[in-house]
Amino acid sequence: MSNVPVNNGRRRFLTAATAVVGGAGVVGVAVPFIGSWNPSARAKAAGAPVEVNVGKIEPGQLIRAEWRGKPVYVVRRTEETVNNLSKVDDQLRDPNSEKAQQPSYATNAYRSIKPEFLVALGVCTHLGCAPTHHNGDFDQFVEGVSQGFFCPCHGSKFDMAGRVFQGVPAPLNLMVPEHSFTSENTLLIGVGPDESKGEA
Repeated sequence: MSNVPVNNGRRRFLTAATAVVGGAGVVGVAVPFIGSWNPSARAKAAGAPVEVNVGKIEPGQLIRAEWRGKPVYVVRRTEETVNNLSKVDDQLRDPNSEKAQQPSYATNAYRSIKPEFLVALGVCTHLGCAPTHHNGDFDQFVEGVSQGFFCPCHGSKFDMAGRVFQGVPAPLNLMVPEHSFTSENTLLIGVGPDESKGEA
């Protein structure tokens, strides 16, 4: 040991400087670490709402959109199709949509916000195949019904509200995603009516 007196001022300065540099190092490591908990831009885009222009869809026509990596069928139903929905209720597994396959605002006879538009995931509830839309020739699958969806993988059949017929492998109606109309001709898939009003 040396007989040189201890310089307390210098000791305090070195202690404080070391603490500041150490604290800055902890912050420098913590910020990127905590930032890594946020979802990536790719993950955010995968779940982002999708806008669809429905103004150009002709009555009876189906268009496909993609949301969260899955096909979404948007069909503009004719007035005749809407009026005929209740005629097949006795042939359906869940005609009143009692199983939660749609948001509460779409738990109605049309399974949609606007009766003329069906918005449903194009994924069969049996094993995930893509049902095909048949307009005018669906009676080959269900007698007396001219329009509907047929799953070519295992033969499941759905009406024009996405409700599953009895006696087929699919256990549930087609899923109706959250959706809303931001204008007369703009459908927003992935955001419900209450949420879209809050964004505007």
